[in-house]
Amino acid sequence: MTTPVDPTSSIGLNATPISSVIGSGATSTGPTDQMGKDTFLKLLVAQLKFQNPMSPSDGTQFLSQTAQFTQVEKLDDLSKELSQLIATDQVLGATSMLGRTVTWTGADGSDTSGVVTGSRLGTEGTMLRVGDQDVPMTSIKAVTAT
Repeated sequence: MTTPVDPTSSIGLNATPISSVIGSGATSTGPTDQMGKDTFLKLLVAQLKFQNPMSPSDGTQFLSQTAQFTQVEKLDDLSKELSQLIATDQVLGATSMLGRTVTWTGADGSDTSGVVTGSRLGTEGTMLRVGDQDVPMTSIKAVTAT
C-alpha cells in the first residue's frame, strides 16, 4: 500500500525536498494545474534515486508504478487524439451547412437568419460566415435548406 506524497515533505535519506527534485519546470497538462506525465516520471526517478539501499523498493511496486506511468502517457495521447477528432467533426459539420439558411440568437437577443457562405476553425471554435458576420456554430438554433 502506498501513501500519498506530500509536496512539502522530503524524499529518502538525504532529506531532499520534492520541489527541488522535480524543479519549478514541471509542466501541467491542463487548465486545472494537474500533475502530468513529466512530473510523474520525475517523482518515480527521484524515488529510485533516494531510496534506502538497505530497504529497496519492492519490484512489484516498481512495475505497478511503471504501468501507471504508461497509462498516464496513453491517456494523454488519447486526449490529444480526441481533441483532433472533435475539431475534425466540427469542420465537417460546418462544411455541411454551406449554402443552407441558419437561425441564431443575435447580439440584441432576437432571432436572426442568413445563408452560410463559409466557415473557419479558430481559437474561439468553429465559426460560420453568414452575410458580413461570423456566427459561432454553437449558437445555431436551426438549419434549413435554401
